Amino acid sequence: MSETHAAGSMTDELGRRRFLGALGALGMGSLWTPAHRLLAAHAPAGCPAPPDFPVGINVFLQAFTNWTGEIAIDQVWTCQPSSADDVVVLANWAREQGYHLRARGFMHNWSPLVVTPETTCSTPVVLLDFTNALTSKEIVSNTPPAVRVGAGTSLDDLLQFLEEAGLGVTSCPAPGDLSIGGVLAIGGHGTGIPAAGESRSIGQTFGSMSNRVLSMTIVAWDPELGAYALRTLDRTDPDLQALLVSLGRTLIVDVTLQVEANENLRCESYMSISADELFAPAGSSGRTFDSFLDESGRVEAIWYPFTQNPWLKVWTVTPSKPFWSREVDSPYNYPFSDNLPDDAVNLINQILDGAPGLTPTFGGLMWTITNLGLTFDGAWDMWGKSKNLLHYIKPTTLRTSANGYAILTSRSNIQTVLNQFATKYASLMNTYSDQSLYPINGPVEIRVTGLDTSTEVDLPLSTESGLSAITPRPDHPEWDVAVWLDLLTVPQTPGSGAFYSELEAWLFDVFGETPTSSMRVEWSKGWGYTEAGAWSNTDVIELNVPQSLRAGRPPESNWDTAVERLSEFDPANLFSNDFLSVLMPQTSPSECRADFNGDGSVGGDDLATMLSHWASNNPISDIDGDGNVGGADLASLLSTWGKCLP
Repeated sequence: MSETHAAGSMTDELGRRRFLGALGALGMGSLWTPAHRLLAAHAPAGCPAPPDFPVGINVFLQAFTNWTGEIAIDQVWTCQPSSADDVVVLANWAREQGYHLRARGFMHNWSPLVVTPETTCSTPVVLLDFTNALTSKEIVSNTPPAVRVGAGTSLDDLLQFLEEAGLGVTSCPAPGDLSIGGVLAIGGHGTGIPAAGESRSIGQTFGSMSNRVLSMTIVAWDPELGAYALRTLDRTDPDLQALLVSLGRTLIVDVTLQVEANENLRCESYMSISADELFAPAGSSGRTFDSFLDESGRVEAIWYPFTQNPWLKVWTVTPSKPFWSREVDSPYNYPFSDNLPDDAVNLINQILDGAPGLTPTFGGLMWTITNLGLTFDGAWDMWGKSKNLLHYIKPTTLRTSANGYAILTSRSNIQTVLNQFATKYASLMNTYSDQSLYPINGPVEIRVTGLDTSTEVDLPLSTESGLSAITPRPDHPEWDVAVWLDLLTVPQTPGSGAFYSELEAWLFDVFGETPTSSMRVEWSKGWGYTEAGAWSNTDVIELNVPQSLRAGRPPESNWDTAVERLSEFDPANLFSNDFLSVLMPQTSPSECRADFNGDGSVGGDDLATMLSHWASNNPISDIDGDGNVGGADLASLLSTWGKCLP
């Protein structure tokens, strides 16, 4: 794993005063939010307002931009429901009008799960911003501890609320600008497995946040009512397996989460351990990644490109403050990573402007900035309540593209997986750089979690997720952990698609389905690569991904059953988009495709619905999917007249 480009020392160049001055100049950065709203009465030509929109709910045009700006829609119809009842009204309106509804949180996501890049203001879709009103929080149980929370609540606000009640979580995503609904939709996770000798406490899970769900209220089709309505399911309901991670194919209103007694954590940083030592072959002596897992259980490695020593963070449960640790009483304690100095920004601009050969210099600069920042900010060794150490990425940080994969394996195999990956990564980086190609200018990020196992849910007979990237494999009970791999680069870096594609193919080949491992994609990140970029490889999207959640899973809780359940909850396919329709096509039997009202038969009401949509592109009645409701669709309806077949 030796590097052809080592980071040189730049400490003398920057200096303490210059470093802090650069940080201060960028310290006023804030979260980007859509700049304005344009009410329907002032919509420009070409942006038809959603027809007959429910009275009392304002709908407006607003921009949508995802985390990296790679999905940027100048104007898309958006509204802010003020209650769960509003969401139900909107669902039934959308069904009548042939519109899609997409839940929108803080837009901290990479993949096209909310909207696709092709979306425009004329696309029949309305975004539902839940962050304004669906933000309630209530402790509903003490044994085990549980909190009921609105889907629009931010992770920041939830953890602050829990901390004030003496509660917390073992691990969670590092950013706080995430909605709870969004976190659950993609199975958001942190890092952490039990340290050697550590016992699980009440309410604790080492899997994703989705494994904390005890009950969930959604908007779903009610066949008896012939309409969409609120429905609450608890963790013992087999149907909930499709909702624990749903990719946005449902509208979550609120959720009850299992939590735990809060703990104090110590977070120590290391930058003196080489990648050769940290990711050495299994069984090696020294400071290996595996040894830190044994000691503390909670570990993250950030490896800047063309540098020798990763930035290693280690969290240890520590009830009392160690003498040398700095106590922190708020989160986000790495300002050097949240506000890049001018030197780094200038290098990025030069790289993107046609000087990719500066990538090794940029990697070295980022390493030096981190090393200096840990010193100047007193961040090498910190201690405090869990929230203040678990949240450390602010919206002002450098926004990079990222791929993401979860490798399921056994605890004893972690070091081997990391050694294989690190060796391949370093080899690829050197192979590309030897050709003067530098497609990756961000770090590798490595985390390890447990799985979303029902044994860590304090509710008997709990179901397991059908779509979580870390749902267990009953045929391999020895696979008890997931190794998460992310590789970052600045958006639009030349050649990144080809690099990601080559690495992804290798990962599937080496870890995808072997006697010692299986691999799944991380829903929120980039995957399915070709040279054109992410989510463009149809084989990965239509074959690898579904199969990874079929293999070894019981029929009642696998990919196909989950997709089928989501279709039953939403037979009109309201809560979807073009990308999800390819990834998760509707699974209603063809005999029932024309049963628009969901009453179990194709009849006069369904015919009336089709005629009301005649010559339009309404997706409800467009049975053959050709973009027009016409004779072929009518023929399909008439051919299935009568009771739907089971």
